[in-house]
Amino acid sequence: MALLVFAMNMSLDGYVDHDKFGPSPALFRHWIEHVRGLSGSVYGRRMYEVMRYWDDDHSDWGADHREFALAWRQLPKWVVSRSLSSVGPNTTLVEGDVGSEIMGLKSQLDGEITVSGPELAGSLTDMGLIDQYRLYLHPVVLGRGKPFFAGPRPPLRLAASDRVDESVIRLTYVPA
Repeated sequence: MALLVFAMNMSLDGYVDHDKFGPSPALFRHWIEHVRGLSGSVYGRRMYEVMRYWDDDHSDWGADHREFALAWRQLPKWVVSRSLSSVGPNTTLVEGDVGSEIMGLKSQLDGEITVSGPELAGSLTDMGLIDQYRLYLHPVVLGRGKPFFAGPRPPLRLAASDRVDESVIRLTYVPA
């Protein structure tokens, strides 16, 4: 049975915004290896549209960018959306009973499935489906934006902490 993990970069004050802080080379390398090791990824519509950037090659990319794009393209993806009518390659649109679909994925796959998008993660938290929360804490204060936890924070227990690069710490929590 697969673990369902919500993992995102986060500011010190609890917000996620890919435009406000980018990964260092070491953290980007970490994300490449992370994506390579996944069994799949579940996206909300907005986060999926952000990640579609990796579907097309860009002339200014270096080797690490091409490596991440390849890993992302090979990853099986599921997108939860009521507004999309189609999705890109290696991606399945989830339009029906999200809870049943995610429970089915967890039971069919081994390894780790990541959840991307705070609102989707909030819904899956409410259903009791997320097994781990990984907060990649950056030394940045945003003051506003989209919070990591879209709703009330569930009761959590710290399971691990580790330094990912010179300034980012990953905190791993499990439901208490």
